[in-house]
Amino acid sequence: MDIEAFIEEAVADLRSRIEGKAIVAASGGVDSTVVACLAHRAIGDRLIPIYVDTGYMRKGEGENVKGIFKDLGIDLNYVEASERFYKALEGVIEPEEKRKVIGGTFIDVFTDAAGETDAEHLIQGTIAPDWIESGGGIRDTIKSHHNVGGLPDELGLDLIEPIRDLYKDEVREVAKFLEIPVHDRQPFPGPGLAIRILGEATPDRTRIVREACHIAEEEILKGAQEGYYEEPWQYFAVLLPVRSVGVHGDLRAYGYTIVVRAVYSLDGMTAAYCPIDHKVLDRISRRISNEMGEEVTRIVYDITNKPPSTIEWE
Repeated sequence: MDIEAFIEEAVADLRSRIEGKAIVAASGGVDSTVVACLAHRAIGDRLIPIYVDTGYMRKGEGENVKGIFKDLGIDLNYVEASERFYKALEGVIEPEEKRKVIGGTFIDVFTDAAGETDAEHLIQGTIAPDWIESGGGIRDTIKSHHNVGGLPDELGLDLIEPIRDLYKDEVREVAKFLEIPVHDRQPFPGPGLAIRILGEATPDRTRIVREACHIAEEEILKGAQEGYYEEPWQYFAVLLPVRSVGVHGDLRAYGYTIVVRAVYSLDGMTAAYCPIDHKVLDRISRRISNEMGEEVTRIVYDITNKPPSTIEWE
């Protein structure tokens, strides 16, 4: 792939296609940040990047994304919408429905923003695995990505997807060429922590999995830096909707089960589980147990490859 030629072509296409203002869905991940940079090169201040705090983001994510866009010299619009997403997902359990509700709610937020700014275009960081796994035509639906399966038939905005035909490794190459600081950041799903909670993604369960993810990410990265293994492509924690009996201090506890997952991959289409050193797994288990108290009574490690599983649990 000729990276420089791709960038020149993408910027030229965006410049010719966009009249007036355009919104870009900016999550702070590599995909959306790449398209934001491409669009900013194309139309400058007519671009309106919007970061939506869904309530299902990683610990400290909002401030981190603000810092990324400040360093890139692009003004960012921050939308607090957590209550809106929590309300939309009340009682939603089935993974496909969950992803589609999240996608639909995102579109509602962006449509509202478009009405306030007179924007007529919506730019997304959709990449090849998103639409491949979302199915359509002769392709089976593995799982609907929120930016594909959640889109309404009548969007009301001109949808633009500049990196639609790229795979994750190619997007990282573009990001590195553009000197984007998140070019090697591990992927984070668009639906966020909502799909790392099996069952209903309540605010309380979200709080638990957010802290567990934070601990798992810190310790797995530390283990890689210590030389126990190569840093995985993606690593996180999942909350299961089951409780088991445990002991906290001298008292009986009845808490959730946390699953830790770490995989190696190139483009997300296939993956192999990472053989995390047991010293690191022990640190993760002890920290989650000590810092989260009786809310979590069991921590396990996922050793499944893709296939047969997907990388995320939902």
